[in-house]
Amino acid sequence: MPSRRSPARPSGAKPEPLFKPPPEQQPLAARMRPRNLEEFVGQEHLVGERGPLRRSVARGHLASLMLWGPPGTGKTSLARLLAGEIGAHFSTLSAVMSGVVEVRAMIAEAQERLALHQQRTVLFIDEIHRFNKAQQDALLPHVEDGTVTLIGATTENPYFEVNTPLLSRMRVWRLEPLADEDVATVVRRALADGDRGLAGAFGPDGGVALADDAFDHLVSLAGGDARAALNVLEGAVALAEAEGVRDAAGKVAPRLEDVESAAQQRILGYDRAGDGHYDTVSAFIKSLRGNDPDAALYWLAAMIAAGEDPKFIARRLIIAASEDVGNADPRALQVAVAAGQALDWIGLPEAQYALAQATIHVAASPKSDSVGRAYGAAMADVIGKGSLPVPNHLRSAGDRRMKQHGIGVGYRFPHDYEGDDVDQQYLPDELVGRRYYVPGDQGYEATIAARMAARDETRREKPRRKNRPSPPTASMSDALKPREENRKKLAETQKRDARGQ
Repeated sequence: MPSRRSPARPSGAKPEPLFKPPPEQQPLAARMRPRNLEEFVGQEHLVGERGPLRRSVARGHLASLMLWGPPGTGKTSLARLLAGEIGAHFSTLSAVMSGVVEVRAMIAEAQERLALHQQRTVLFIDEIHRFNKAQQDALLPHVEDGTVTLIGATTENPYFEVNTPLLSRMRVWRLEPLADEDVATVVRRALADGDRGLAGAFGPDGGVALADDAFDHLVSLAGGDARAALNVLEGAVALAEAEGVRDAAGKVAPRLEDVESAAQQRILGYDRAGDGHYDTVSAFIKSLRGNDPDAALYWLAAMIAAGEDPKFIARRLIIAASEDVGNADPRALQVAVAAGQALDWIGLPEAQYALAQATIHVAASPKSDSVGRAYGAAMADVIGKGSLPVPNHLRSAGDRRMKQHGIGVGYRFPHDYEGDDVDQQYLPDELVGRRYYVPGDQGYEATIAARMAARDETRREKPRRKNRPSPPTASMSDALKPREENRKKLAETQKRDARGQ
């Protein structure tokens, strides 16, 4: 596999510039990058009229920052525009293609630029999460002393993927997927622009006319990714032009089927290893917990369509059945486990029905987190107090002689008493009276709560033994003695037969 890095050069050597094709050979998305903040679409919370980044650069100030967001939301374009607003030199590196050598070379250039021309440098590193710890550490002193203003771009969660020392020197700004209206604005601009877009394509009388249904479908399938929308548009135009599809005015006219062919399928904003994964799973879990089967089904379908591991989904359903439903509906766990087993037996696509059934059951079930709270409280005592001694009457007296030490003495067999219950100590001495499980008032837990209350009331009375006959009984081990004796006799017979042969 070829290395991602270029051949090593002496420290401080100038980096080799990336080849940039002529504008007419660049993809439509590259040609249509915004030229100023007025052309920038979306992210009003950052660069709108009262956005913090716009106000900051208006004062000539730009601190090191991290742009975190999904693809196609304008991270690279925004970084370039912010540098231009403060008159800084814009240098760019790709973490996929570069290493420490290239970083040092960029830093050397920035130092020279600052010393000789008093010009600041904005160093933009795309996909910065791909830098390893050593590469990120190489940036620290130069960000610290102001040699460069660092702008990092990442589609991954920087709080997980970027070193804490570097992140502490930067402000993290979150970019959101573009709204459909924003994507529509970008597409219209590309269709209308004669210099960079499609209005001047195919001759002076050419251009592109996109039908309304094709336009709406293009915007819808982009999923908030402007770059994806422009790439699909460019592909649809190429298909229509190749087939000679034009309108009455002679413009190339991509049809709905051209857009569908160019896209192949809806562009799902989902990454099984990134934020799309965690955000969608979070929405799924919270919809289950929030008693909304419709929302839970939507997020289930989104995960399945995007290629999520169905076993992961089944595991989440099983967890939710215990964590959020618990004893309010004990059947929820059975249904969730059965869905997981069905997935193992039949796989996709048929197992989608079982996953959907379990999703609806868990979401529509009465809810209680009493099981989790009870277990958490018990675990807190174990962690805080250690493993406390077992009371003597609960300990196992495997040998009768152990009873002379008090082991196993005093235990009362609940089935000998009316109600098959008798009040006695089960917790360690230090925790007597502790109550962990407090059932809720939803579903079957209401029945459990009533049963526990009745039990507590009965225990206040003097325990009464059952008046029942006591026929001779045999233990389970006694029941197996004839089986063991027959096995030994059979083995002896086989040995004699073998000697006789």
